[in-house]
Amino acid sequence: MSEKILIVDDQFGIRILLNEVLQKEGYETFQAANGVQALEIADEHKPDLVLLDMKIPGMDGIEILKRMKQKNSDIRVIIMTAYGELDMIQEAKNLGALTHFAKPFDIDDIRQTVKEYIAY
Repeated sequence: MSEKILIVDDQFGIRILLNEVLQKEGYETFQAANGVQALEIADEHKPDLVLLDMKIPGMDGIEILKRMKQKNSDIRVIIMTAYGELDMIQEAKNLGALTHFAKPFDIDDIRQTVKEYIAY
């Protein structure tokens, strides 16, 4: 059984890129463009790892992270942000995020970090 990864980002291009790269690594991937979709997919498919953008219209990444952790405290989340918002990054880590990536990110760094944390 392959590990499941949920990609949450409102930017279509980033979702497609991550989806392609992670599927090539053998992971089963799911995509969400907003918080409502992300929470529904997390409930239904129980991903092993979530790549979560912090700046999403509507429900932001912090709120999504809080709700995911309420339903499943063991869910593993890596956050992504295009902004150097250290307070948001710190809050996400306090809520249980494993690590973070600043956009634009190096796809090889993400690939390696996913590999490390998926077996965590």
